[in-house]
Order: sequence, then structure tokens, then C-alpha cells
Amino acid sequence: MREIDYTDYFWQDEKVRLRTIQEEDWESSYISDFDTPARILLECAVELPPTIVGAKKFVEDNANFSSTNGRIMFTIENLDGDNIGGINLNSINERNGTFSIGIVIDKEYRGKGYGTSAMKILLKYAFLERRLNKFNDYVLEGNVGSAQMMRKLGCIQEGVRRQVVYVNGKYLDFILFGLTKDEFIEKQKEDGA
Repeated sequence: MREIDYTDYFWQDEKVRLRTIQEEDWESSYISDFDTPARILLECAVELPPTIVGAKKFVEDNANFSSTNGRIMFTIENLDGDNIGGINLNSINERNGTFSIGIVIDKEYRGKGYGTSAMKILLKYAFLERRLNKFNDYVLEGNVGSAQMMRKLGCIQEGVRRQVVYVNGKYLDFILFGLTKDEFIEKQKEDGA
């Protein structure tokens, strides 16, 4: 195959590229499922032990944007082509213009700005291409990294849903965040994007 010129590619910035999930991604999916602290923050539960069959089924169900569960699933790559995590657009409500995003960055790539970069790309798509108006999401209490990322993106903390998740013998809160299209555009201008 010819080499691809990513110079003006919508789904890439100076740190990451978003692409479809591919069959070979099952191994990364399987390995990342062993990061129990991250999985708890993502799924709000302690999951059963990972299986190769389960990882392959997840990839099969979501490869090449084939998901039928209302989510648009992406693999996040760094610019060296390494699979570093996943992100998805979900809870899309076209009538009200609302949506959410789920994201996970593999342990060895966290804290390097990859998640923020991937979020900016997907927010740009949701707001400027899908004409959605409001990003709504939550961070599980204790997920300091995701809360910092939300604030860095310009999200406003809109509230707290108290004691809604039971994990490891205690009840935890959801910290609610939101961002409107206008706030996103203004933040992009402030950041010089």
C-alpha cells in the first residue's frame, strides 16, 4: 500500500490519531483489561477476569465502526502507530443535541496529554460535524486524572451525584461535568487552535 499523507487529516493532531478498531487490536484490549484500577474508574465495578475470547469478541463487535450499540468506537494511536487506548462517542441524543464520551489510555501512556488530544478531536467532530450542542459526562470520585482532563478541556463541574456506585466496600460519587459547543469554540480560541 502507498504511504498515507496525514498532513491535513481530520482525525489526527500533533500527538494522536484516531482510527477504527481492527482485528489485531484484541491483544491490546485483553492486556488493558488487567489494569483493575483503570477498569474500575471506567466501568464503575470490579469485572470478572479478562478472557481472550472476550477481548476478541469486543473487537469483532466493534471493528470497522460496526458497533450496533449506539457507540462510535475508535482506537487511539500515537504518531508512531502504537495502540495507546480507546475512545468512543456515546449516549448521542440528536433531538436534544447531547452526547458523552468514554476514554481509556493504557497505563504506560497516561499523563502525556494523549487523552486530552483524543478528546479534543472527538469533541470537534461532535460539535462541528454532528451539530451536537452539549457534552455531558461524569468522573468517578477519586479519578483525579480524568477530572483534571475535563477541566483542561474547559468543562464545567455541574454537580455531584452522591453515593451512586458501590465498589470495594464503599459508595462513591459521580462528579458531573458539562461543556457546550460555544464553550468549546471559545476554549479553542483561547488555546490558539
